[in-house]
Amino acid sequence: MIRKISVSLTMACLGLLLSVSAHADDVVAAVGTKNITVKELNDKYEEVLKQTLNPPTKEIFLEDLIRYEMGLQEAAKKGVQDDAIVKERIRQEIYKGLIEKELGKSVADIKVTDKEMQAYYQKYPEVRTSHILIEFRPDANEEQKKAARDRATEIFEEVKKSKRPFEELVGLYTDDVLSKRTGGDVGWQSKVTLMPSYYNAALAMKVGELKGLVETQYGFHIIKVTGRRGYADANKQQIRAAVFDEKRKEIFDNYFARLKKQYPVKVNKALVK
Repeated sequence: MIRKISVSLTMACLGLLLSVSAHADDVVAAVGTKNITVKELNDKYEEVLKQTLNPPTKEIFLEDLIRYEMGLQEAAKKGVQDDAIVKERIRQEIYKGLIEKELGKSVADIKVTDKEMQAYYQKYPEVRTSHILIEFRPDANEEQKKAARDRATEIFEEVKKSKRPFEELVGLYTDDVLSKRTGGDVGWQSKVTLMPSYYNAALAMKVGELKGLVETQYGFHIIKVTGRRGYADANKQQIRAAVFDEKRKEIFDNYFARLKKQYPVKVNKALVK
């Protein structure tokens, strides 16, 4: 028993010595025409450790790396790099790499203060609305849209004259199956969760006011504003994300404005339909 323990201990020590004595440029695996060095293995494994909660063992990771290198060589042999789809994906990765290199740090350094969040919310508060939707298909032609508009106009006139609660009228007229169950109520929404035309219309309205017709990609809406809440009760996480997105957009806009001076752009707007 003592001999077995001694042998095991000796082997463990030998493995430790070999590990310690390995040089960075030693080849840990030769894969076809590619040599994987100790440094390359360790560097890539360190990245995995940083990004993964349940990382594989180094031995399993080495096998994955070997398969990766075999795959790359097989792809090169079969000319996969010349495939149109692959070329486009490479272009996309190059673009993402440029953005990360040029703008990554600026975006990572963005700070959002409570003062900025309050200023944003003052301009774009959360609103609660109910609506009646008269829908048309996304691919509807002008004649079909006109038919939907005419129907929506008739319904809007009926709604304005009716003495019945708006919730009841929703049950009679709306094409929105989901909000029909709640009397047309779509809950508290914001600039980032509503279609722009819908949100802008609701933003300009007073609580209790009725407005129609508001067109979105879904159809024509008859909107009733039922609430507008203050900053204290608002979704702070969503507001912070919205302010962050505005600052990120400014960084991107400024960067591409500078690039336009080097790469002039001409657009034939007549062909954009």
